[in-house]
Amino acid sequence: MTITATIETLGHKGEGVATIGGQRVFVPFALPGERVAITVDGNRGALVELLSAAPNRIEPLCPHFGICGGCQLQHMDAPSYAAFKSGLVEAPLRQVGIEAGVTRFVLAHGKGRRRATLHARRDGAGYMRLRSHELLDLDACPILVPQLKRAPDIARALGAAVGECDISVTATNAGIDVGIRKAPKGLSAEKLVPLANELGLARLALEREMILLRQQPTVTMGRSEVELPIGSFLQATAEAEQVLSDYVLGAVGKPKSIADLFCGIGPFALRLAEIAPVYAADSDRAGIAALDKAARHTKGLKTITAKTRDLFRDPLTRFELNFDTIVLDPPRAGAEAQVKEIAASRIAHVVMVACDPKTFARDAALLVQAGFMLSDLVAVDQFAWSSHIELAATFRR
Repeated sequence: MTITATIETLGHKGEGVATIGGQRVFVPFALPGERVAITVDGNRGALVELLSAAPNRIEPLCPHFGICGGCQLQHMDAPSYAAFKSGLVEAPLRQVGIEAGVTRFVLAHGKGRRRATLHARRDGAGYMRLRSHELLDLDACPILVPQLKRAPDIARALGAAVGECDISVTATNAGIDVGIRKAPKGLSAEKLVPLANELGLARLALEREMILLRQQPTVTMGRSEVELPIGSFLQATAEAEQVLSDYVLGAVGKPKSIADLFCGIGPFALRLAEIAPVYAADSDRAGIAALDKAARHTKGLKTITAKTRDLFRDPLTRFELNFDTIVLDPPRAGAEAQVKEIAASRIAHVVMVACDPKTFARDAALLVQAGFMLSDLVAVDQFAWSSHIELAATFRR
C-alpha cells in the first residue's frame, strides 16, 4: 500500500525521516519538506513517487544513483550537503556536552577514490543494490580515480574465475594493487597468476597472501615513497591525506618532539619528521616496517622511531608520554585507552584526526574533562556523497 507523507528531517545516514502513525520512518533519497508517496515496511520507507520536490534537490551525476547502495546524497545541493556533513560532526559533541561548531568544511574528493572494494560473482561485479544483498553489475563508478576506471572489469574477470568474493582495488604508483577476500575454500591461487598477468596488475593477493608481484605498489607521502603492505590502511583519497596532513602540520606548530600514535604507514610521521623527531606507533607490523624503510630512504628527515604497539591493549602510559605534542589518528573504535593516559599525563597539546564522529566525541569529552580546550574543528569530506565524514581538531590545556 502506498502512503503519502511529508519528510521532516534527515537521519544520520542521510535518509529522509517522516512520522507515520507516531513512528519515525526512514526514506532514502528524500529531502526535508518534500511530499512523497512511499511504501512502508516497519520503520523503512521506499520512495515510490516524488510529489513535490525541495528547492535544494539537484540531479544526481551517476545513472546508478537510487539503485546502487554506494552513494546516498547525490540529490542534495552543495550548501545542504556541507551542512548535513558538518552536522554529523557537531551532533555527537553536543550529546556529550561539548558545544563546538565546524570552522571549516573541506571537500577532499580530489580526483576520486584511490581505493575501493567491489563484490564479485561469476556473472558480474559491482556494489550491492540499496538495502539488498543483490549485486548491481556496474559498468563504471564515477567516484573512483581515473586509474581505477578498469576496476569493475577487473573484478568481473576475477569473479568469473573465482566465484563469489570481494575484490579490493588500490591505485598506486606502480599500477593497480588487487586483493581477493572471502573467496571460496580450496581455491587454487596458481591458476589466477596468468589472469593477473593478462589484466596487468601490479600485485595480486589472496586472503592477504601475495600470489603475484609484477611491480611493488608504492604511494608517495611527502618526500617519501612508501611500499604499500597488503591490507594496510590508506586514506580513501590522496586529496584527503594531503588536507589532513596540512592540518596536522599547521596544528602542531614547532615542537621539539612529537608522538604520532595510530600512525599507520606514516602519512603524518613522514611529513612531521621534516620539523622534529617523531615517535610513531601502530599495531600494524607490516605498516611499521614500511614506514621505517621509507624513513631510512628519505633524505632530510629528523629521526623517526617506528614501533609496533597495540595502543588499544597497551597504550603509552602517562610516564612514557614525554613529548611536546601528540598526534592521534585512530580507527573507528577511537582511542579511549590512549586518551585516558594522555588525560592523566602532563601533555598539553593534542592534535586528533578521526573517522568516526561518535567515538571522537567520547574521546574529546575525556580530554575536555581533563582540562583541554577543543578548537579548530574541521570536517574533511573524502567519502563523496556518503554519510561518512573525517574530522580533525586541536586540544590544548
